[in-house]
Amino acid sequence: MKIELYEIKIRDVVKGYMDSQENGVVGYGGRLNIRPAFQREFVYKDKERNAVIETIVKGFPLNVMYWVEDESGNYELLDGQQRTISICQYVDNKFSVCLEAFGRTAKFHNLTVAEQNQILDYPLMIYICEGNDKEKLDWFKTINIAGVQLTAQELRNAIYTGEWLSDAKRYFSKNGCVAYLLAKEYIKGEVNRQDYLERALDWLANRENMMIEDYMSIHQHDSHATPLWQYFQSVISWVQTIFPKYRKEMKGLPWGILYNKYGDKVYNPQELEEKIVILMQDDDVTKPSGIYEYLLSGDEKHLSIRSFTDNEKRKVYERQQGVCPHCVAEHREKTHYEINEMEADHITPWCEGGKTSIDNCQMLCKEHNRRKSNR
Repeated sequence: MKIELYEIKIRDVVKGYMDSQENGVVGYGGRLNIRPAFQREFVYKDKERNAVIETIVKGFPLNVMYWVEDESGNYELLDGQQRTISICQYVDNKFSVCLEAFGRTAKFHNLTVAEQNQILDYPLMIYICEGNDKEKLDWFKTINIAGVQLTAQELRNAIYTGEWLSDAKRYFSKNGCVAYLLAKEYIKGEVNRQDYLERALDWLANRENMMIEDYMSIHQHDSHATPLWQYFQSVISWVQTIFPKYRKEMKGLPWGILYNKYGDKVYNPQELEEKIVILMQDDDVTKPSGIYEYLLSGDEKHLSIRSFTDNEKRKVYERQQGVCPHCVAEHREKTHYEINEMEADHITPWCEGGKTSIDNCQMLCKEHNRRKSNR
């Protein structure tokens, strides 16, 4: 990968600046893609934004920025989006700043010509690189260590550009987008930080047995993202059908992964709801959110069934005088064990109605306990 450092004046970067909202932000005479249509919105707060302008006016060094040159000789802004937009917005008279060096609060057009030129002639230190997608993504992850951190999906979005990703953002990446309206009760995160898009991609990539990066690479040059949106709708519709009563524990579960595994099976929503009611009241279930995957898979590990306490184990050990009842039943030579050689076991399994209580506890040697668990 080729990387070179350039000094580019602000007047050149802001030339041709245009913010087309959902269609992205450009500058540098239209040759620099400052914020592609698929990336996050401007997120700097006023204090951070103003600090960029104050740094420039005082002549202090601003952190380096990173551009990527494409095959056509144009550029994409790899790192430094927030600083660049702050500069462009100020020169475009979008906000005023208290500038100690100039002794007043002013918008750009209120400054003298000399003051304006001082800002416009400020040299930005910019690394420009050329390379393949993997090299750029690896580099981006390395330099993304300061300022407002990009999320993993924002890093991917910076690399896999195109119509497909722009269309995906229309569904998943804007405040009030259709994905948010449909699934806000089931997904954690923020749409403008690409959390919803990442969930959908992760789920669909999982179904195809690949990583998100692989899926995005394959579909980067597609003309639309309709299959991703249709798949996402199918996931949420499936959840709402088999679990029609919403509970807060449902938010943030890996619904797409569960849909991929169990979506073809037939479930009775009424029976599932009756089981949920019982499980939600079971004191031995320490992870209520795991109830849903347990009902789909039958695997008790998702419930994190309450374990016997060390105090309970000690009491049962003393009650049995350290003897394993299964060893006695098999007439083994060794029947007595130290407590660290034994494990607590439900006499009546939890799945058969047994509770995690001292009356339902027995201490078994490790061999017999594991043998029983594997039945």
